[in-house]
Amino acid sequence: MGLIIIIIVKEKYININLLEIQIVEWVWTIIPAVLLLQIALPSLLLLYMLDETVDRILTLKTVGHQWYWSYEYKDFWSADSRINLEFDAYIIPTNELRDDIFRLLDVDNRTVVPMHTQIRVLISSADVLHSWTVPSLGVKADAVPGRLNQVKFIRQRPGLYYGQCSEICGANHRFIPIVVERVNLNTFLNWVVVSIEE
Repeated sequence: MGLIIIIIVKEKYININLLEIQIVEWVWTIIPAVLLLQIALPSLLLLYMLDETVDRILTLKTVGHQWYWSYEYKDFWSADSRINLEFDAYIIPTNELRDDIFRLLDVDNRTVVPMHTQIRVLISSADVLHSWTVPSLGVKADAVPGRLNQVKFIRQRPGLYYGQCSEICGANHRFIPIVVERVNLNTFLNWVVVSIEE
């Protein structure tokens, strides 16, 4: 930087040899390129491994709306009776809160998934950009209108996993919470039977 300033101010070439040395140009071109390759190759390998398809047990379709999420369990449907397991998850209003509910984080219909199973979530949006983000599951994917994104996760412990829309999709985007409830397989199958009968 100092050399450039001196050249501009004095309007003379201070060191003509420095400007004509090809080795210097090779060095300041090749070293950054090698560093970028060292960063890029492991990153591309990791991205490839994350996108690899694993045999999933359950597929959950998630559609973002203003200001709620729609969920559809794609593996539980009947063509004969036209029964489909789907529901909307709205935030619980402040006037309906109980002591065991987190304000701005809990929903009226929780997403229930079994433990020890590979879950695939297909994510899209019906109106604007949203982001289905559950940090404790390590999941974040954008919900884009007209595009289907996919994430996978598996967890070994039961519990409640909270998340929110992390895309600034409008004035009330913070009011689109996500609650994923991990239960054992028998509890999950009982929940499916009860939900379909309703």
